[in-house]
Amino acid sequence: MEIPANPFKKAIAGARPALGCWISSASPVTAEAMGFAGYDFLVLDSEHAPADMSEIMGMLRAVAGTPAAPVTRVPWNDMVMIKRVLDAGAQTLLLPFVQDAGEAARAVAHMRYPPHGVRGVAGTTRASRYGLVRDYANRAGDELFLIVQIETAAALAQLPKIAAVPGVDSIFIGPSDLAASMGHLGDFMHADVQRALEEAAKACRKAGVPAGCLAGNPAMAKRYLDYGYTWMAMGSDLNMMMSRAQEWLGDMGRGESAAPAGR
Repeated sequence: MEIPANPFKKAIAGARPALGCWISSASPVTAEAMGFAGYDFLVLDSEHAPADMSEIMGMLRAVAGTPAAPVTRVPWNDMVMIKRVLDAGAQTLLLPFVQDAGEAARAVAHMRYPPHGVRGVAGTTRASRYGLVRDYANRAGDELFLIVQIETAAALAQLPKIAAVPGVDSIFIGPSDLAASMGHLGDFMHADVQRALEEAAKACRKAGVPAGCLAGNPAMAKRYLDYGYTWMAMGSDLNMMMSRAQEWLGDMGRGESAAPAGR
């Protein structure tokens, strides 16, 4: 049996920007439904979402039957967690709060088998199609894709060095955490933050790595694409559900306004 091709690689290699959505509900049903909605990719979150390993596995299985590519965000740049989600079949990982080239290099090592890294070796896993993929351990790296998340001003200053680490395939900028680190908590639309986001996209382009971001709505997504981002998540499943619920309740004279997402 052949190793599965990584669908996220294909999604971001197209002529048009890749568009996706955050899955914050930890629900395989919601992930599967959103996978049929027309998005190029879905971020299966386990940093700010209550997803444990069984729920991550369930979401990976659910999205695998749809046209969307799964991107799995782990809670931390942790060797054990990364090993487990890779064994579960995740191929594209998004790692939060990478601050410098050293942390980026450790992330790469966590995803690679020796001698190129420190990933533990297991035989009968979902990643190897339960042992049926021919020579999986020596070929797994061909289909892995690492996205490191830069979300502070200090990390932004290190972007060129982070991007230069072999094995870092893309960089994601988190607007909300970046804003907080710049002294603008809750205000990622502040002019200084927006300027930093635009400069980050330019720095990624100069470094030759795809840049991703998260927008709360289509207008914001178009703005960020104009900055030079090449793949874009728009809101989350829970944000969409709450926004629609509030809209309908508002039509009935009830409800509270929901704030747009913008990690």
